Order: sequence, then C-alpha cells, then structure tokens
Amino acid sequence: MKIEILKTDITQLKVDVIVNAANNAMCGGGGVDGAIHKAAGPELLEECRTVKGCKTGDAKITKGYKLPVKYIIHTAGPVWYGGHRNEEALLKSCYQRCIEIANEYNLQTIVFPAISCGAYRFPVDKACDIAIQQVIQATNDTSIVHVIFACFENKIEKFKGSVPFPSGLCYNPPF
Repeated sequence: MKIEILKTDITQLKVDVIVNAANNAMCGGGGVDGAIHKAAGPELLEECRTVKGCKTGDAKITKGYKLPVKYIIHTAGPVWYGGHRNEEALLKSCYQRCIEIANEYNLQTIVFPAISCGAYRFPVDKACDIAIQQVIQATNDTSIVHVIFACFENKIEKFKGSVPFPSGLCYNPPF
C-alpha cells in the first residue's frame, strides 16, 4: 500500500473517493466541508438531506457529483473537549468507518483531510498519530491500495520522519 501526505486542495484530486470532515447534519459548513459542498454542486446537499445526518464517529457515502471523484464519504469527527469525552476513540472510529465503506464499494484510492483539526480543535499531533495508525491497521485485507492525506495548511510538518511505517508500506512525502 502507498501512503502519501500532500499539501493540496482535496476538491481537485482525481481519485476514487474523498473523505469529507462533515458536521452531524451533513449539510455543508465551513472549512473542508464547505469547500467540498461548493465544488460538488447543489446535488450533493440534496442527497445529504436524504441521508438524515451522521453520528459522531460514523460515516456515510454519497456520489461525487461535480467533483473528479466517484464518491464522497462523509464522517462526523469529534469536537475536542480536552480528551475527556472519548474524542480519541471517536476519531479512530471515523477512520475505521471510512475505510470499511471504501472497501464495501471496492474503492482503491482514498483521500483524507485532517478530520476534526479545524473548528473542532482536535490537537494536530494527536490527530496525525491516530490517522496514520488507524489507516495502517484498518487497510489490511481491503481493496485500498493508495491513501492520501490532503493537508491544506503547513501542519503536515509533523510527519517529517516522525511516523514509523511498517515494512511493505511506501511513504512518499512531498518534501
């Protein structure tokens, strides 16, 4: 499996599926959620309204519409309250559920944003550790062969040489 960490706009990537760091209502918002809804067009909001929301730690799939992707997996990450409200387990569950859904649809390339790291204030260092470890663990024996972490800001510096990748995995940082 190949894992990449890129400073890029997630809405511009031509892959099988991108992950949206959504709110529970799945009706658009700020940050990556707003950017994805804007780029996908109004049909995305229409479909999201039929899905009837997403619980924190869970994920749901929709079509990609005007985006250069087949699908969008929406996951509702946890708001950070100091680590005393099960936030780490909920964030792990977000990554797990996204990978499970991608595998159910036999998708090979998946792109993750920094789930919960914006307005939800999850500490970036903790979120990065959780993201990498969950992806490494959860993608075994799945259809996924390529994972991209799309970062919009320079918070990706944390990854430079600090993440141990098991043998057999390819880590291609753009640095």
